[in-house]
Amino acid sequence: MVGSLSDNPFAVLTAVVAPAILTNACSVLSLGVGNRIARVVDRTRAIVLELNSLPADSHDYQWRVRQLEKLRVRGNLLLQSLRLFYAGLGCFAASALLSVIGASLAYYEMHRIFQAFAIVALGTGVVAVGALVFGCAIMVREITIAVTSVKEEVGIAVDRFGIKQT
Repeated sequence: MVGSLSDNPFAVLTAVVAPAILTNACSVLSLGVGNRIARVVDRTRAIVLELNSLPADSHDYQWRVRQLEKLRVRGNLLLQSLRLFYAGLGCFAASALLSVIGASLAYYEMHRIFQAFAIVALGTGVVAVGALVFGCAIMVREITIAVTSVKEEVGIAVDRFGIKQT
């Protein structure tokens, strides 16, 4: 295997491209999560303002308190997924760097050190993929809560304003 890496420059490129593409995926996911966090913050602030104008024993007040709890849970889930995406981002970048260093070690026939770098790069890549997968799973949970909240709001609007659903 060491010979194939030192004889074929495309082998190094292949080892670097996969982490680079996954690094890009983590970056895009992180941007999306950041936007979702901003929306949760905005919605939380709007509900808190609405609570100030409602009597504490009203149905609307109680409904908004339940919404605040859902927003708190969503915010925590988003923060967890963002942490995982950032961890994955760092690990994918580290994996790519370790692969380049390992390839240069193979070129100079430093086989033992190359093997150590290959094992660490592989381990780092596995951790990165795990972070990406778990972050996505958490995002699915958060989105489920968000859609449930929207359905509840639509149901309330339908009841209150007599809107016909199609």
